[in-house]
Amino acid sequence: MTEPVEILRAKLNAETAKVAWAEMQRHHARGVVIGVDGKLDLVSVAVAMAKDDGAAIGGWMQSGQVGKVTDDQALDWVERNPVLWSVVVAPWVLVQEKTSP
Repeated sequence: MTEPVEILRAKLNAETAKVAWAEMQRHHARGVVIGVDGKLDLVSVAVAMAKDDGAAIGGWMQSGQVGKVTDDQALDWVERNPVLWSVVVAPWVLVQEKTSP
């Protein structure tokens, strides 16, 4: 993507949505759901993915803050049904569990 980062950030922010895990299960079965640690800004991670920022993404993956949702995590979300935020950066669907402050 060659658009300015500010426009991309605004566009992705507008495309975020609350979802139930049940809505994400079919995407998880396809292996395209990426979990984002609650300490990170979901939109910033989405921007990095859209801009193919390998350094940032690699660092988050190495620290365990970003990665494919595991079957164990998916099962936990089925059992607890938490509020998840999501945004699509094709072909990926990024999800983040939001906890109350």
